[in-house]
Amino acid sequence: MSELINNREYRKEVLKSIIKDLHDGKNADEVQARFAELIKEVSAKEISEMEQALIMEGMEIEEIQRLCDVHAAVFKGSITEVHHPESPEKTPGHPVHTFLRENRALEEFMESTIQPLAERLKSEQSEALLMDLQDQLERLWEIDLHYSRKENLLFPYLEKYEITAPPKVMWGVDDENRERIKELRKLLQNFSNEWDQLFSKIDELIHHIKEMIFKEENILFPMALETLTEDEWFQIAEESHEIGFCLTEPLAKWEPNTTASYEEDKQEAEELKQKVDEGFVSFESGVLSFQQIETLFNHLPIDITFIDDQDTVKYFSLGKERIFTRTKAAIGRDVHNCHPPASVHIVDQILQDFKSGKKDSEDFWIQMGEIFAYIRYFAVRDKSGKYMGTLEVTQNIKPIQALSGEKRLLD
Repeated sequence: MSELINNREYRKEVLKSIIKDLHDGKNADEVQARFAELIKEVSAKEISEMEQALIMEGMEIEEIQRLCDVHAAVFKGSITEVHHPESPEKTPGHPVHTFLRENRALEEFMESTIQPLAERLKSEQSEALLMDLQDQLERLWEIDLHYSRKENLLFPYLEKYEITAPPKVMWGVDDENRERIKELRKLLQNFSNEWDQLFSKIDELIHHIKEMIFKEENILFPMALETLTEDEWFQIAEESHEIGFCLTEPLAKWEPNTTASYEEDKQEAEELKQKVDEGFVSFESGVLSFQQIETLFNHLPIDITFIDDQDTVKYFSLGKERIFTRTKAAIGRDVHNCHPPASVHIVDQILQDFKSGKKDSEDFWIQMGEIFAYIRYFAVRDKSGKYMGTLEVTQNIKPIQALSGEKRLLD
């Protein structure tokens, strides 16, 4: 056993030294030859541990990200295939199966549509083909949904197991691919015969998308299959539809096998969801203390007031910059009595429309000196559609109206 551990540690040190050599400017071919000689098999988990170790030792995430393509090329053909006993990646509807379907759809779309279109443009260079390319890049932008599911569903679960380095590096590369598509679309919108630049950017984009597909399938997904529980995969599958899919959709609705471990995971999740510890409230999407809830509401950049289904004022937030005066004496009061007689009929009409289902929202905007007040009312309904009350949201939108251009950096 000690020999096995020592070999694993040795390989990890060799992997780290290879990345450092690349970082120091060594030739990629030289590093690849050394890699082939010293290391026969590398698991996805070891790559994760290596990147984590480099970050812990002070190497910038951006530096590993810059080397990502280089070390992916070095590792190609050398990463051990991780076989999951039940092959979830071959099970229709499993999140990994869907990710793989999207990757095949992306490859097919690039090879059958984007690349042939680029080749035709090299000889024809027509306005119609340029417009067609713009349309196809709009379709390719669906890759954002693939990346978003990975970043917002898969990465958080990996981070629970302290697997943080690969997600950070991959997210950065995802953003670079997004930016490449945006740059191409911008170039086409204001095209002035920059043909060489156009073809170069198309080739670069296709190359980097394929590189990310390789990294997902040989590093990320095997590592995730090795780590996550069935219940966690089930949660990912359930929430994936809220984000959407890229060029294809799941073939089926996936449900985990009711193994003992899954039942334990499920029971634990249900207990956590239903549990209300002293001073805490359990929501569908998290757990907060009473103090956190109150403080959070009072820090919203808006005023909120809630009226229940009996038209009784039940709550209002205490933000620092209130637009309309609210006093605690309003709590428990009929909302009709909180408005001047001249506007009671408007309040009554809004509530009637909400209760009948005729409307779900209503808005008003008023200039009040230096404040431009945007007042919105929302019907609050439960999952079955039953009316529970009305939420009033008020905000001074004058600073928002003054915004222009973009702000991407901190002051």
